[in-house]
Amino acid sequence: MVKVVTSLGSTGLADWIVQRFTAILIALYVIFMVVYFFIHPNPTYSEWSTLFSNNWMRTCTFVVFLSIIMHAWVGLWIVSTDYLKHLAVRLIVQMAIIFTLLGCLVWSIEILWGL
Repeated sequence: MVKVVTSLGSTGLADWIVQRFTAILIALYVIFMVVYFFIHPNPTYSEWSTLFSNNWMRTCTFVVFLSIIMHAWVGLWIVSTDYLKHLAVRLIVQMAIIFTLLGCLVWSIEILWGL
């Protein structure tokens, strides 16, 4: 039996599903933004502000930020466990990754809702 220590999901399959699901959410958001920029090739501040004044857009953007963070954590966790064999080094790197991703999450909340 494989013991899961720090992965996001409980198994490799769960991590794989998280990666695929978050990738789909990110892709859908990117497609939406590409279409938006196609319709509004040079958006002004007022158009951009109007788009992000809607709570549905803020919520969708936050969900995508959260998806990016989850996607990054799973990928970086896999890379760090594969290539960093020394436990102390791996834990330091993983803690740095966690704090960086949490900082990005807090920053996204501040940007989207001005908290």
